[in-house]
Amino acid sequence: MTDRVALFIDFANLQYAAENLGFEIDYKKLLHEFSKSDTLVRAYFYTTFREGEFDAVRPLANWLDYNGFTVRTKSIKEYRNHEGRRRTARSIGIELAIDALEIGRRVDHIFLFSGDGDFRRLVEGVQRLGAKVSVVSSIRTKPPMLADDLRRQADSFIDLFAIKNSISRPLQSRERDP
Repeated sequence: MTDRVALFIDFANLQYAAENLGFEIDYKKLLHEFSKSDTLVRAYFYTTFREGEFDAVRPLANWLDYNGFTVRTKSIKEYRNHEGRRRTARSIGIELAIDALEIGRRVDHIFLFSGDGDFRRLVEGVQRLGAKVSVVSSIRTKPPMLADDLRRQADSFIDLFAIKNSISRPLQSRERDP
């Protein structure tokens, strides 16, 4: 019997880890890798954009939207802190958490592509709903891209480096399909 699975991809976190490991993600291969032995219920992709400016991730997000991913985007917000310094808010954590909690009862296994420790409580909440959670990130980067408390909370950990050959393309490659 195959598991019903969902993928949750924190683009900024995954992209940074992959680049540090010397490769680019081939999202068509990634989708295939995680659906070849299980039933893929949904693949979510989360990213931020700067409103009104060209962002290199937009073409990727558009391609993913047409090719099996549910794409969630959020505008980067600029503000001034209490000292008057310009800051940006660029987190998609709330959106990812809501989607994971909504689908948590309908899947057997969630794969979280992020090493962000802020997701530890989310993992705990999804586990209470009955789903297993595997975190996909890396401890081989300098510094490691995986928060220790997130790794401890997850049911399993998959090092990005271990699946590199199944989900990658060379860094310099610029094929038509992401």
